[in-house]
Amino acid sequence: MTTSGGTSSPAPAPHVESRLALVRRARRTNRELALTYPDAHCELDFTTPLELLIATVLSAQTTDKRVNLTTPELFARYPDAAAYAAADREDLEDILRPTGFFRAKAQSVIGIGQALVERYDGQVPRKLDDLVTLPGVGRKTANVVLGNAFGVPGLTVDTHFGRLVRRLGWTTEEDPVKVETEVGELIEKREWTMLSHRLIFHGRRVCFARRPACGACTIAQLCPSFGVGETDPAVAAGMVKTD
Repeated sequence: MTTSGGTSSPAPAPHVESRLALVRRARRTNRELALTYPDAHCELDFTTPLELLIATVLSAQTTDKRVNLTTPELFARYPDAAAYAAADREDLEDILRPTGFFRAKAQSVIGIGQALVERYDGQVPRKLDDLVTLPGVGRKTANVVLGNAFGVPGLTVDTHFGRLVRRLGWTTEEDPVKVETEVGELIEKREWTMLSHRLIFHGRRVCFARRPACGACTIAQLCPSFGVGETDPAVAAGMVKTD
């Protein structure tokens, strides 16, 4: 910038958000999302911790809707860990085929059943360190089970969650474990499970990967990435998914 006298003065320094301001913004965002999605919940159908565990493993690389179409037959045929442990692989693969990667998923499901029978008396463990030892179960799946079957707060860092917290400027990390750690330091622990649901709801309905509906976003004023998508309110409203 040049002054009237012809001399140059430095450009103003970019605004740097303080740690306290970031925490306050993150928590306010969570509150706004709670108002936007008062019915946010796990979108996988289940009635027991085992059903949720299996459904979450099956949800990899497919949609919750697809899983929910598959699990009624699966759960009826295999009601407990012992049934999965003794499952006929070909029969199980036939049921799981619509979910994709059905051979790998069948192997994980059988392995989960065997591990539960051998190490946990057929019951789903309530600790993350135990859950992640099961075949096909990582921290994301473990936190889904802990938060929704056992009421133990956890952050579910799936693709929607990771995309949104980076757009919101809560973290720059790509590694899910580092994302989980950094976001967990911003949000009260009791809110972790519901925050996960709210962000996933928002990611599926408004904050899309390729072209988010920024103009219809209820947290736009709190988002430093506003403008990466459609900002016209009428156009953006037509992009929003309602289911």
